[in-house]
Amino acid sequence: MINRVVLVGRLTKDPELRYTPNGVAVCTFTLAVNRPFTNQQGERDVDFINCVTWRKTAENLANYQKKGNLIGIEGRIQTRSYEGDDGKRRYVTEVIAESVQFLEPKKDETTKQQSQQKSQMAVGPDSFFNDSETVDIDDSNLPF
Repeated sequence: MINRVVLVGRLTKDPELRYTPNGVAVCTFTLAVNRPFTNQQGERDVDFINCVTWRKTAENLANYQKKGNLIGIEGRIQTRSYEGDDGKRRYVTEVIAESVQFLEPKKDETTKQQSQQKSQMAVGPDSFFNDSETVDIDDSNLPF
C-alpha cells in the first residue's frame, strides 16, 4: 500500500506552533494549492489543505515561514477522529508533512545578496587586467 503526498503551495496564514505536554513541537498550517485546470469562467480553483508537521521541522517552519510564502511538502494523508463538545464524533483528514522545503528566499536575504554583489563590483579594477603589457599567444599553445 502507498500513502504518499507531494504538494507545492502558499501558506494561507502564519504557521501555528504549539507543544505537547511532553514538550514535542507540533505545527499546523494550511496550504493553498492551485488546481491544474481552469473552471468554466477561466479561473483556477484552489484547494485549501490542512497540514501538520512535528519536532524540528515544525520549529523551523514556524520560525522561518509566514503567510504567503511558497513551500513544498512531502508526507502522508491521515484521518483522525475526536469527540466534540456536543458529544458528536468529528473526523479530520490532514497531511502529515514529513519533509518541508522552503521554495522562496527570504526577502531581506535577497537584498543582502544584491548589496554584496554590488560591493564586490565596486571593489576596484580587475587585478588581472594589465594595460601596460601585451600578451603574445602562439597558435601552437592552443588546445584546439
